[in-house]
Amino acid sequence: MPRIEKLSQSVVNRIAAGEVVERPASVVKELLENALDAGPSRIDVELEQGGVALVRVVDDGCGIPPEELPLAVAAHATSKLRTADDLDRIGTLGFRGEALASIGEVARLTIRSRQAGEAGAAITVDGGRVGEVMPDGCAVGTAVEVRQLFGNVPARRAFLRAPQTEWSHASEAFVRTALGHPGIAFTLAHQPSAAARPRRVHDLPTAASWRERIAGLFGHDLADSLLEIEADDGEIGVTGYVGRPEHDMASGRLQHLFVAGRPFRDRSILHAVQEAYRGLLLSGRQPIAFLRFDLPPDAVDVNVHPAKMEVRFREPARLYRLVLAALRTRFLTDGTTTRLVPPAAASHMSAAPTTPMFPEWSPARESQVADHRPDRPFAQPERLAFSDPWPAVAPAATAVAERPAAWERDHAEPPMAASAARAVQMHDRYIVVESDDGIEVIDQHALHERVLYERLKASVATGGLEVQPLLVPERVDLPPAELELVQEHAAALERAGMRVEPFGGATVIVTSKPALAGDAPARELVREVLDRLAAAAAAGGTPGLLVDEVLHGLACKAAIKAGDRLSQAEVDALVRDRRLVPEAHHCPHGRPTSLTLSRRDLDRQFRRT
Repeated sequence: MPRIEKLSQSVVNRIAAGEVVERPASVVKELLENALDAGPSRIDVELEQGGVALVRVVDDGCGIPPEELPLAVAAHATSKLRTADDLDRIGTLGFRGEALASIGEVARLTIRSRQAGEAGAAITVDGGRVGEVMPDGCAVGTAVEVRQLFGNVPARRAFLRAPQTEWSHASEAFVRTALGHPGIAFTLAHQPSAAARPRRVHDLPTAASWRERIAGLFGHDLADSLLEIEADDGEIGVTGYVGRPEHDMASGRLQHLFVAGRPFRDRSILHAVQEAYRGLLLSGRQPIAFLRFDLPPDAVDVNVHPAKMEVRFREPARLYRLVLAALRTRFLTDGTTTRLVPPAAASHMSAAPTTPMFPEWSPARESQVADHRPDRPFAQPERLAFSDPWPAVAPAATAVAERPAAWERDHAEPPMAASAARAVQMHDRYIVVESDDGIEVIDQHALHERVLYERLKASVATGGLEVQPLLVPERVDLPPAELELVQEHAAALERAGMRVEPFGGATVIVTSKPALAGDAPARELVREVLDRLAAAAAAGGTPGLLVDEVLHGLACKAAIKAGDRLSQAEVDALVRDRRLVPEAHHCPHGRPTSLTLSRRDLDRQFRRT
């Protein structure tokens, strides 16, 4: 057996780097925390190639004296605590004293710093080799550059994703930090490639309120729609904003929790948020929540994990109850608990009550889908053709797309008139159907979403998609991050029939959408698909997957909703259409579209057996 020996400092730093530095986003987070602890009024962040080539963070804080620069890049050297007791009341974001040493072990790290009234200095660490402190004519504050992350560790470099994916994670780390500190100005610039020009993604001035900072990051439309909450039990408190149920999301990317300005994730608190929305959201949908917690430093332990994204509360059950009560009280005050989703003033299906939703599905029928709102007229539909083929789909889906109207007549089941009396809408959200063996209860939204998704997918798979150009394009104001998504994924949006074009500043215009989207507002369609694109891009989605996520979003927003009253013809058409698409037993999110009660089940319940 080998002898036990003490590891060298280089190996110790390399191990620490494996815990602290996972990807460029980790570097952004650590450097931002150090910058914030310096008491700045402004922080500028610049990235190249998603942060793989360069991460630069510049602050105008207190600066570091030249004689302390070697200690700043040494392991376990910090100005933020002195004794073990200090760990029980940490009031800074950084405190471990190992981030800079770990980063310098796996990249080329340069620090330039100057205190007010003093001379500036710089130090460089390249792959763990610490250079000399040199004079530098830098501005007051500190500038940290990290170049070629993992350049000396090929095995770690190989695990990095595409620059675009790394950029998605790094920009999210920036957003979380800027969101937690509205009193500080932030900027974020990105140069996607060596040949591209850098572009300013975020330019956030100091904000007078948290809602103002939320608006700067996610747009005024979202910020203005949020419900404010505030609660405390004498010692701990929670303040913040939550979204209305009708503004739900496909992912949890707009759920942000903070304690003492530190972003964190906590399953218990997020479960309390979900519980408060029970009965208000469909399964699989996520609420919007921005919550800040105020509690004594000794009531929370931030020294749980090197990445510092996890914290441990002394009384987690107490926070759970506080969050749940705060949200439910706010919903009761607002009258939100009385409905699953707000009832539509007029169903988008109700303008033509005698016309079936999809009486006979065919390309000709798709081109006749009408938008019943007179303020948004449509031009004649056109067909999108793509040079590269859509990835293969199940034969069943393709077969559906190719069925002519005559096929449906020749292979139709008994006339709809005979079955109409056996399909009844209940509570404007469920459809009850008599079957040979009992009854089925259908979720009208889930089934229609599956129908729309399969038809959109099949249309794209066969090489073209019926789209409706808007005679009056719809303007949509987007926050910087979502505007970036539109620019990066314009091809995926267009393949799915959504043409979104820049209109100046943070505004885009929607010039077309799929005919199957009907009268679904462009604003809702854009927000839904961008939410899904953000999640898919962060996971490193392929082009085909990105297009599929757009189709999921379009189907979700265009489908009839719970609360939409349907005509009998529309009920019958929806029941019939489920036989024309594959996998109709569940929606694209995996929720069941129907539940079955057999005659045996009914007889047992009524004690007939």
